[in-house]
Amino acid sequence: MTLDKETKTALIGEYHRHDGDTGSPEVQIAILSKRIDQLTGHLRTHSHDESSRRGLLKLVGQRRRHLAYLKRKDAKSYLALTDRLGIRRK
Repeated sequence: MTLDKETKTALIGEYHRHDGDTGSPEVQIAILSKRIDQLTGHLRTHSHDESSRRGLLKLVGQRRRHLAYLKRKDAKSYLALTDRLGIRRK
């Protein structure tokens, strides 16, 4: 399950650091969070879809690594982003 172009563009516009920014950790984490939300909703109705569950776990791990990188490089931005996205932190 991928995001449609309009949703992805809106996320990039909301979380970008500067114009033309599509690869900053904030943007990547926001896109991953949206995909995680979509897959979570899908798995609530299709509880035996094991391949989607595996994909969800891979996305969660990828987002966790991006969050760890952001926390290491810019702790203030990490705290702001986790608050905006509603992500629990340790």
